[in-house]
Amino acid sequence: MAASRERMSHLPYRPNPGEIPTNPGVYRFRDAAGRVLYVGKAKNLRARLSNYFAPLRSLHERTRRMVTTAASVEWTVVASDVDSLQLEYMWIKEFDPPFNVRYRDDKSYPFMAITLADEAPRVIVTRNRRIPGAKYFGPYPKVWAVHETIDLMIKVFPIRTCSDSSYKKAMQSGRPCFPGQIGRCGGPCSHKVTIEEHRAIVDDFVAFMAGGDERFARDLNAKMREAAAAMDYESAAVYRDRLQAIEAVLKKSELVLTDDVDVDLFGIAEDELAATVQHFVIRGGRIRGVRASTIEKEIDISGADLVDQVLQRTYGDAAPADIPRTVLVPSLPDDAADIEAWLRERRGKQVGIQVAQRGQKADLMRTATLNAQQALMIFKTRRTSDYVARTQALTDLQQALDLSEAPLRIECYDVSHLSGTNVVASMVVFEDGLPRKDQYRTFGVPETTDDTDSLYQVLTRRLAYLDRPEEVEPPAPEPTADGEVVTEPPKRKRFAYPPQLLVVDGGQPQVAAAARALKDAGHSEIALCGIAKRLEEVWLPGEDYPVILPRTSEALYLLQRLRDEAHRFAITHQRKRRKRDISSVLSEIPGLGDARIKALLRHFGSVTALRAATPDEIAELPGIGPKLADSIHSHLAR
Repeated sequence: MAASRERMSHLPYRPNPGEIPTNPGVYRFRDAAGRVLYVGKAKNLRARLSNYFAPLRSLHERTRRMVTTAASVEWTVVASDVDSLQLEYMWIKEFDPPFNVRYRDDKSYPFMAITLADEAPRVIVTRNRRIPGAKYFGPYPKVWAVHETIDLMIKVFPIRTCSDSSYKKAMQSGRPCFPGQIGRCGGPCSHKVTIEEHRAIVDDFVAFMAGGDERFARDLNAKMREAAAAMDYESAAVYRDRLQAIEAVLKKSELVLTDDVDVDLFGIAEDELAATVQHFVIRGGRIRGVRASTIEKEIDISGADLVDQVLQRTYGDAAPADIPRTVLVPSLPDDAADIEAWLRERRGKQVGIQVAQRGQKADLMRTATLNAQQALMIFKTRRTSDYVARTQALTDLQQALDLSEAPLRIECYDVSHLSGTNVVASMVVFEDGLPRKDQYRTFGVPETTDDTDSLYQVLTRRLAYLDRPEEVEPPAPEPTADGEVVTEPPKRKRFAYPPQLLVVDGGQPQVAAAARALKDAGHSEIALCGIAKRLEEVWLPGEDYPVILPRTSEALYLLQRLRDEAHRFAITHQRKRRKRDISSVLSEIPGLGDARIKALLRHFGSVTALRAATPDEIAELPGIGPKLADSIHSHLAR
């Protein structure tokens, strides 16, 4: 009863469970002004919507914010799960709900387009994906890469490159267009081919770009040999140049899969706030284009649901020819069968959604995922390095944490250990929203499994420097031109500058330990907060509820970057320390030099495996005899 009263008091618009149908459908949450906040689909509307009306304390923080912002919920029943896919896509596109994932495409990537709807199609470089009847290839990483490919292609397939106005003027006047006069345009406007002949060349151009058909290379090679045998060396030279151009184009897109494979592959990297997608377009076994996009999350979404959203957005408006036979994803969405049916309906042919598990496809998925991870890192770095974004982040942080001034110097701490051993803590420093790596520090901590105690010890040691700042000896004073001696005041070391804000990696327990350290050190003027990894909520000392920053907030990106940087720095130091420790232990064994130590660790893969190895197994390593193996085994046993 208590839970029911809580739901009703906080969510008066909650419908009675009996009113909600159990059919598949699509639902919309609206605010008091009627704006659509969130659109979702469900195989069973009653089961799905009941999750949103659970006790508020059990909801994800951001889901809680969405349902408490909403003033009503409505739903539409559909005939099948495939219909719900289509309706969800249409409504997300129409209403652009703020709590659905938001996409930021990389608009800088250009495409090669062939305007097939024209009387004489031409090839152009464009970023406009809405040219009627055009066939697109790409996107390409740089504009010059498209121009370079076109320059090579028109040597083999001389099609029109001039503008529409030049084409019209040339056809009316009977004089070749200017690009045609210098050999840069092979359209009918050059008066070297008819419209029908030109259309056949365009078809070959498109066929080659679509599949990298190597039959063109074989045909040119045969023609070159025939012309050379007939002593028609001029024609043979033309065929040779065209063959070299084709080989250059093929070399630019190396074969990554077998030459009959058409695949779209999606590599995804994500954290709690954002995700990046690398979409590899593979046709004829070659990568024909790479699309990159960034997704900003506003509400909690699983990896499988994210794949679902990416596929809907990619193929929602795609032409049938742009949907491949196979789609490779990092994880299957829950409704993979429904998405396959939806894609099959759009393509008119069979479509399969798979997870790449082994072989070349798995290798390619790892490459795409690595690219996505790098793109995610760059996205987060750019947001924190942009001056306007940094200023906004510091202002937002000041307001969210109720600080008297913007925190121009922020220190973040993280504790890392391996089952209570090799405990280290890291301190990273950001000034004006940018990392100051020259001021990073690491701390060794006595072995413990209690992160809060370790954090207390580290902060106590760090705060002691604020009370006993070390001074740098000033240089000897030198007289000025008039004989006056000027003595400069001593400078404080960087470690002695107090931060305006301390950030710890963790929730209430870690914040409480840090607050205790600040209190014991007598530095109540320093603000404190913690950022918890699971929900990205911000905790303040003595508070029962966290501060929830919007997922698109610059302040949250700055805190996340601080936390991630502190974690990275701690892990890096810990690994170096563990490696140094075991190397120093092994170096104590007579007859075991650096080369053999590296060979041992490389062969067994870990110290644990080496400790568990028998003397006979150690002796199997080249350069280590039975006597040395016994020494290694007994030394590690001690």
